[in-house]
Amino acid sequence: YVIYTSGSTGKPKGVMIQHHSVVNFLASMAREPGLSETDILLAVSTLSFDIAGLEIYLPITVGARVVMVRRAVAADGLRLAQQLLDWGATVMQATPATWRMLLAGGWQGNGALKILCGGEALSEDLARQLVQRCASLWNIYGPTETTIWSAVQRVPAKVNKVTLGRPIANTQIYLLDKLLNPVPIGVPGELHIGGDGLARGYLNRPELTQEKFIANPFSTDSTSRLYKTGDLARYLPDGNI
Repeated sequence: YVIYTSGSTGKPKGVMIQHHSVVNFLASMAREPGLSETDILLAVSTLSFDIAGLEIYLPITVGARVVMVRRAVAADGLRLAQQLLDWGATVMQATPATWRMLLAGGWQGNGALKILCGGEALSEDLARQLVQRCASLWNIYGPTETTIWSAVQRVPAKVNKVTLGRPIANTQIYLLDKLLNPVPIGVPGELHIGGDGLARGYLNRPELTQEKFIANPFSTDSTSRLYKTGDLARYLPDGNI
């Protein structure tokens, strides 16, 4: 499929996502954070947002149930909380803004609910509120150019620092300086992503594709590439990002 970026970083760009990238993403997500045929996923993302791909395809691939929520309901904290209750949802993926809206509406949580939170930075304050109201809380990260999510991390019950965790299956993350050298632990570097999730490139933008999808200096395969995210990150001593 081709999906356009929001334009928050300039002119919207058409990103060409390949079938095998979506397959790899779904297979990895089914394992961690995990989804099974007993789950009920409440889908709240607009279809023009690439994360809706998880909500549409992942339940189908494992035989779970998906409940599509209307936009008017997804934008109303009280009505959305009622939908979670009425359908007995066990999984919901949403941005921090949506989870804050639910909390502002008085949502008390659900001990059987698996929360997937991504699309924006998950603050420690929000994480502390959510982790007390669910079965498990997962912080998920990834740009459109690497197929929806590229890293996942379960947030511990005692929130100290929210991290990006580690890459999903068949995905590599490198933190590099301007000379494409790996940075030491604790030193910020630009986050580069490689592996099966990489897009083919930008639609009708060959120069931009060449600029952002660079040759992988850590691979002997001449076709291997890394995506330059533009995001800064650092390694913690435990290996998390």
